[in-house]
Amino acid sequence: MTTAAATAPTVNRRLVLVILVGSAVALGLGTYGNVHDPTGRSLVTLMFTATINAKVWLATIAVALASFQLISALRIYGKIGSGDAPSWLGGAHRISGTAAFVLSIPVAYHCLWALGFTADAGTRILVHSILGCFFYGAFAAKVLAVRSPGLPSWVLPVVGGSAFSALVLIWFTSSFWFFTNVEFPGF
Repeated sequence: MTTAAATAPTVNRRLVLVILVGSAVALGLGTYGNVHDPTGRSLVTLMFTATINAKVWLATIAVALASFQLISALRIYGKIGSGDAPSWLGGAHRISGTAAFVLSIPVAYHCLWALGFTADAGTRILVHSILGCFFYGAFAAKVLAVRSPGLPSWVLPVVGGSAFSALVLIWFTSSFWFFTNVEFPGF
């Protein structure tokens, strides 16, 4: 038996685990948001005039950091640029990803805690809610994929790209909508 044949079941189990954990996170958040009675109260506003203003700007910064994540990942894996990536880029990539995730937490917390998850609020909000749950599931899958050696080479770009795409679409259904329909810059 070859080494590849001996490790194929282990790789398959890891891949299934990545998918199951990501799915469980997404479904868990959606279920919580659906069964939780929204408080309707705002959280802290920080330096902003209202919680919604804080949310749209935190989300905008998170998307900017996630865009850096995408570009730096492409550079690290040699998909753009020439030669070796700078030695500092790996650390900057991890820090920007962590910062984007941390900035997204108060936004998501307020969405789930204060607003909940409902299909009755209109298509934009329903799509936004589904994407929010999907994002955190894809993010969980990405973190597991990064920490799971030996997965097929396509896994990390797929789960990372899914998380990035979901975050950008979340931004379009919330922050962009706010900036174009309510107030810009909206501090």
